[in-house]
Amino acid sequence: MRDIQMVDLKQQYLRIKEEIDSAIHEVLDSSAFINGKPVRDFAQNLETYLGVRHVIPCANGTDALQIALMALGLEPGDEVITPSFTFIATTEVIALLQLKPVFVDVDPRTFCIDPESIKAAISKKTRAIVPVHLYGQAANMEAIMQIAAHHNLFVVEDNAQAIGSTYTFADGTQKKTGAIGTIGCTSFFPSKNLGCYGDGGALFTNDSLLAEKIKMIANHGQSIRYHHDLVGCNSRLDTLQAAVLNVKLKKLDEYIAARQKAAAYYSDAFSQTPEITPPYIAPYTNHVFHQYTIQLEGKNRDELNTYLASFNVPSMLYYPVPAHKQKMFEAFSGSSYDLPVTDWLTRRVISLPMHTELDEEQLEFITEKVKKFINP
Repeated sequence: MRDIQMVDLKQQYLRIKEEIDSAIHEVLDSSAFINGKPVRDFAQNLETYLGVRHVIPCANGTDALQIALMALGLEPGDEVITPSFTFIATTEVIALLQLKPVFVDVDPRTFCIDPESIKAAISKKTRAIVPVHLYGQAANMEAIMQIAAHHNLFVVEDNAQAIGSTYTFADGTQKKTGAIGTIGCTSFFPSKNLGCYGDGGALFTNDSLLAEKIKMIANHGQSIRYHHDLVGCNSRLDTLQAAVLNVKLKKLDEYIAARQKAAAYYSDAFSQTPEITPPYIAPYTNHVFHQYTIQLEGKNRDELNTYLASFNVPSMLYYPVPAHKQKMFEAFSGSSYDLPVTDWLTRRVISLPMHTELDEEQLEFITEKVKKFINP
C-alpha cells in the first residue's frame, strides 16, 4: 500500500506529468512569465466553465477577498456579516480594510453560514455578506440572495473550497458556486480541488463595470499604464501557474468525481457506526468534497487524531479555534459572541484524507482504523 497522504499532489502530478511539463516548457520557451497568453486563456476557460461573464486572476485567494471588498466601495466601520467557522483569511481581510466583521453561526449539518443568523445580525451599518462554501458544499445561496436583495446588501462568495460545485435553485435553475453573488472569490492553493503549483487566486463577477474596477485595483489602480485612478495593489497570477491551471481545469470534473467516489466509500463504511456523523449533502447542491469531515459523538476527536497518526494516517482539525475567539479580533468584541453551533463543531469535527488519488486499499485501511478506535 502506498503511504497515505492528506492530499497526494505527487501522485496527481505523475498522472498528468506529460501535459504539465509540456505546458510549463511552453512558458519557459516564450519567457512571458507575467501576463502571458496562458493567463488570458485560463481566465476565458474558467469563465466558460463557471458560466460567468468575467474572471479576473490574482495572486492568491486572500488577495481575491480583499480586492472584492475594496471594489465594493465600503467605508471604514461598515459591517460585513461572515461565519466564524472558516479559515482566517475570510475574516482578516474585513478587519484589514477597517471594516467591522460581524460573526454569525453556521448550520449544524452543512457547516455553512446560517441564513437565520444572518437575518438576526443585520443592522443599519451592514453592507455585505460573505458566505463560505465550506469543505466543498454550497451555502444556502437562494436564501442568502433573498436576504441580500431585501436589505440591499452585497454578497461576496468565498468559493475557495467548492469550485466546481453546482447550486440548484427552487425553480430548477442551476449555477456554479462563485457565480451567484455580487463577486465570487477563489484560491488555487495547491491542495484545493483546482490547485496550481504555488499561489494563485481569482475573482468572478457578471457585472462588467465591477470587473473593470477589480482589474484596476489588482493592477495598482490603473487602467492606462502610469495613470493610477484608484488606490490598488499588485496581485496577479503568474504565467507558469496559469499554464498548470489550464491543464487541471480540463480535469476538474474528473477530480470531483474521484473525490465523491472516495467520500461515498467513507460514508458507506461508517453507516453502521452511530458515533460518527458523515457529511450531510444538502438537496440544493452537489458536494465536491474539498474535505471529508465527520462529527464525533461520545468519542474524543483529539484522541482519534493521535490514534490515526500512530498508524501513519493523517487527519486534520479544521478549525479548532473559530475566528471570533482569535486574539486578532479582540477589538471587535469577538469573545462576546454566542455561537453555540460553531463552538460545538470546533470540538467535534475531524477531516480524513481526501484527494483524487485515494485507492480502495487505502480507504479500507483508514476506515478500519477509525472504526477500531470507536469500537476497540
